[in-house]
Amino acid sequence: MLTSTNTAPYARTVTGQGPALLLAHGAGGSAAANYGPILPALAATHRAIAVDYPGSGKTPRAKGPLTLDTLADELITAADAEGADTFALAGYSLGTAVAVRTAARHPSRVKALVLTAPFARPDTRMTLTAQTWHHLASAGTSSRDRDKLARFLLPLALSPEALEALSPQELADTLRGTAESVPEGTADHVDLVLRADVRADLAAVTAPTLVITTTRDQLVPPALQHQVATGIKDARVAATESGHLPFAERPAEWQRLITDFLAEHRPTTAPAE
Repeated sequence: MLTSTNTAPYARTVTGQGPALLLAHGAGGSAAANYGPILPALAATHRAIAVDYPGSGKTPRAKGPLTLDTLADELITAADAEGADTFALAGYSLGTAVAVRTAARHPSRVKALVLTAPFARPDTRMTLTAQTWHHLASAGTSSRDRDKLARFLLPLALSPEALEALSPQELADTLRGTAESVPEGTADHVDLVLRADVRADLAAVTAPTLVITTTRDQLVPPALQHQVATGIKDARVAATESGHLPFAERPAEWQRLITDFLAEHRPTTAPAE
């Protein structure tokens, strides 16, 4: 059964049964936006526990700058609230930095780690892109402001092939949908992207790790993604031929990569409910 609450500091979504799986979403997203297309499949084998960052989902916007430590702590708070002493952990985009920080700080609790479109620290190209993203997200909430942001983001979020495949009407609909779905806290999320640095945390990760690279990514360069895999001992690498949004371009493939890896590291007995 799917349940949501915002009685905790961050809104929390819990669905499914079995070993716990924590989910960390990306900047300008939410648990539903990033994991929604694959959540039913994940919940078929795991009890998925996700939190929405401030300014996304049902979590109010933060009054100050976000930090990786705070977001990692909120994941642990959610796990504790759900009685999950140990868990698998999946992060996407900015959520990979949150997941790495969590895994480095709580090595005995994280039993498997899946990182999709990860980065340890933005390089110059990604920094320039994120600075523009932050500027546009901070500019205002008028329909014109949101349209500008959508027109900037869409060519970065989709692979060139997926973008070119859109018909004029599909393109118009996608731009409108993107503009209308921008979370209130997007600028805060992107500000954290610009400050994120988990390079020192990579060597402290001890959990079996799968890095899923998005090979047609225009937002997080694949080279940065491979650097994360190189920094984590014995990390496995898999690839999906998508842009930055595998849940939009290749959801079934993305889901299979995650669930197949988690199946290899599934506890012999599920924790008590």
